Order: sequence, then structure tokens, then C-alpha cells
Amino acid sequence: MSGANKLIAFLVAFGTSLAPPLQAAQGLPAKAAEVVPGWPITNSMITGWVVSILLVILIRWLVGRPTVIPTRGQAVFESLLEGLRGIFEPIVGKAAFPTAFPILVTFFVFILFHNWMGLIPGVGTIGWGTGENWWHLDHMSRALIRPHNADFNGTIALALISFGAWAIIVLKFAGPKTIMLDLFGNKAEKNETPAWLYPILSLVFIIVGLIEVFSIAIRPFTLSVRLFGNIFGGENLLHGTGFIFIFYFMELLVGVIQALVFTLLTAVYIGLLCNHEGGDHGHAEHDHEEKAPAAGAPH
Repeated sequence: MSGANKLIAFLVAFGTSLAPPLQAAQGLPAKAAEVVPGWPITNSMITGWVVSILLVILIRWLVGRPTVIPTRGQAVFESLLEGLRGIFEPIVGKAAFPTAFPILVTFFVFILFHNWMGLIPGVGTIGWGTGENWWHLDHMSRALIRPHNADFNGTIALALISFGAWAIIVLKFAGPKTIMLDLFGNKAEKNETPAWLYPILSLVFIIVGLIEVFSIAIRPFTLSVRLFGNIFGGENLLHGTGFIFIFYFMELLVGVIQALVFTLLTAVYIGLLCNHEGGDHGHAEHDHEEKAPAAGAPH
């Protein structure tokens, strides 16, 4: 057997031995457990605080004091920032990007690491319960560690922060007038539309705007449910399959994808109202080139 095959066999055996059989069949409870009964502090909240502190320490340790010639840790972090900038800047627009980028990077890094929390051995399988031995519980009544994003309260909080950041940024860079015109304004060209049809289209766009307002209002719900459903489902998959290694790899990919989806949707929501540079600016330059006389042409 080759070295790679031995490593894979060891990881599969290690992964399948992390959780007791009955606990694996039970799965992750839908509600986060209170660490101390009667206290409004849950195991997912503790996980969120601890991982956030560790993230701050890790980034500070990697970057240190920024220098012109970056250290290895600073270069790694700057490469991550440059990659995310290349993704988000065309979506958000150059005007709003400096304000939106810090919150988008924070969302991506925070959600990514919390999505991966469930892959650490002991998460969801260490806690209080009943069994013959303390190291092999037949029933887990209260887990000590629970992933932050496997708790619906945690994803709702993230979605509300996203919605609040969106509101602040679009009001600052788009303004109420642009928002109202984008939602309820008549998008048809008045000069190219029959006079009798234009008022009808105005009514249609008002109705469409009301539907859009409703879709904006439910964004916190859709953002939170999407993230919670994928992470909570992945946690139950790991528990239900006995923590088989192949599902670890799958959850690694799911963690990256869901962090990117949440952050991209936040960027898209901002860009829908703030990123009008491409179309308008491009048409203006094109019109200017058409109006300007060619070099050497008679005036």
C-alpha cells in the first residue's frame, strides 16, 4: 500500500471513530443549548466569540506591522485581499467600493471560518449527556461546542448586519432620489414610446417596484435561511454518517461556497443601486466620441 493510500485509510478510520454510534444517529439538535441552564448564553454564542478572538489574533500575528516589503504572512493576507477585491469591485462599483469592501471581507472571513468549525473533532460530540462512560455518551443532551452558523440566531444576526450595511451604503452613495427612481421610475424611453402606452407602463413599473420592495424586505430572511440550512444540514450529515472523511472534504467546499454566496449577494444588493458607472459612463464616452470631429476632418 502506498503512502497516500495509507494516509487516506488512516483519515477515514480516524473520522469514523470520532462520534459514538447513537450520537451520530441522533444528529445535531435544531436549537442551540444554553451552556449554563437559565443563562441566555448558548454554546453557539461561545463558539462565535472564541473563533472571532482567535481570528483577530491570527490576522494580527500574520500581518504584524505592515511594511513596504511584505513579510510572508502579510503577503498571504494581501493576496487574499487582492483576490476578493478583483471579485467585489466590479460588482459594487468604484464609488462605493472603499466603504463596502471592509464589511464584505469581514463577512467572507468570518463566515468561512465559522462554516469550518463543524469539521474540528469534538464539535457537537463533546458535552453533557447520559451513558455508561463519560467518554462515550449514548445520548447527548447538551453539546459544549456548536458551530455559530449552525444556529439560526447566528445567521439571522449576520443577515441583519448585512441589511443594515446595505441600507447605509446605498443611502450614502445612491441617495433617496436614485433609489425611488430605480424602484418606481418608468424605465421606458419617453421619446420612443407611444403617448397612450407611457402612463400604462408607469403604472406597471410602480407595481413592479412594490414587488421589489417586498423582495428587499425579505432579504434578511432568505440570506439567513440559505446559510443556516446548508451548514446545519452539513452538520447533521457529518453526524449521521459517522464523520466519514469524504464528507469532511465536501463540507470544506460547502463552507467556501456558502461564505462566497453570502458575501456576493451582499455585494450585488449594493451594486444594484450604487454601480451605475459602467452603463452611463460608457454611453457618455461613446456619445462624446461620435460628436467629436475626426482628426484632419474639415470643420
